[in-house]
Amino acid sequence: MLLEALSAAILGLTLAWAAARRLPHRLPAPLLVLPTGAAGALFGAFVTHTALDAGGLVLVLLGSVTFSAASLSLLLRPAGRLRRSSATA
Repeated sequence: MLLEALSAAILGLTLAWAAARRLPHRLPAPLLVLPTGAAGALFGAFVTHTALDAGGLVLVLLGSVTFSAASLSLLLRPAGRLRRSSATA
């Protein structure tokens, strides 16, 4: 269990670091992105471990990466300006 948690946290931090390096204009400050990735991965590992009852390290890590990516996607901002049409036009 400890190996799963440590591996999930490392994977979450790695995924968050890669996202922060690749999309700095669409994400908030790295001080928010990195803990979000790690927390999402730990929560994903917990949920996957609970659901599969220790079904295997690879499946737990796959679940943790999925939850981490989902939590990081919630931080993304739109790429361009939003076009708003006037209600009177």
